[in-house]
Amino acid sequence: MISGVADLHVHGAPSLVERHGLDHEVLGAHGTVGVDFAVLKAHEGSTVERAALAAERGDTAGVEVVGGIVLNSPVGGANPDAVEVAARLGGRVVWMPTVSAPAHIASASSPELSVHRTLAFRQVDVLDEAGALLPDWHDVLDVVAAHDLVLASGHLTCSQALVLFRSAKAAGVTRMLLNHPRMPFLQWDDDAAPEFADLGVVLELGILPDILTTDGPPSTTLGEVYPHDMLAFGGDLGHAHYPTMEQALPGWLADLERSVGESDTELIMTTVGRRLVRR
Repeated sequence: MISGVADLHVHGAPSLVERHGLDHEVLGAHGTVGVDFAVLKAHEGSTVERAALAAERGDTAGVEVVGGIVLNSPVGGANPDAVEVAARLGGRVVWMPTVSAPAHIASASSPELSVHRTLAFRQVDVLDEAGALLPDWHDVLDVVAAHDLVLASGHLTCSQALVLFRSAKAAGVTRMLLNHPRMPFLQWDDDAAPEFADLGVVLELGILPDILTTDGPPSTTLGEVYPHDMLAFGGDLGHAHYPTMEQALPGWLADLERSVGESDTELIMTTVGRRLVRR
């Protein structure tokens, strides 16, 4: 088992989705199998305060934890004030809409979204009818850039994420993450890989997305089309009805090693994500 793992996608309770345990319990369990840096994520809103509390408790098995904010409808969607507050409280990641994303809502009944069957929010639009970023999002990008935060794509499709990240780079955002790119409803396109790389976008490789993706290649094969030093680990675990990190990591890690090799597996698992999120 590898040590010093940075996991950019950890779910715990409290949540409207059933989780394996409270934040500190999930983080503590991660810590016992080699994770020492984690980003807490919650579709319901901000995990910034929760991450600070988990760290203060001191019972996370030595895992350094940070939080962020997901811009679904409960926080008002394109809400620069919410991002500003999250940043000033120590948040590091801003996720675009997930459960509120148009692509998620349109595909809510698909098998890969079965983990969210009990969770539904109002739609939050990101692009206009012409395919351009809606004006309200530019204010969000300005806050992300000003605080040097990570901008994550959430549940935007591949083509939507390209529009977002082009605008983000123009606004001065330098840290960008494409979440679970090979989940079918997000319509990954290998031909888009060179532009994502030119923009400096890191791609997230995840365990739960690979478990849920039965139609298409797993994220572990993205190394065939993308630079290995721009791939990061985001397990997306924590759902009570799917494996824990201890149960799922060994087999998934073996698949990644077969795909990219042992040395690049260590790079992906330990270095790229930490470098992306930390100042």
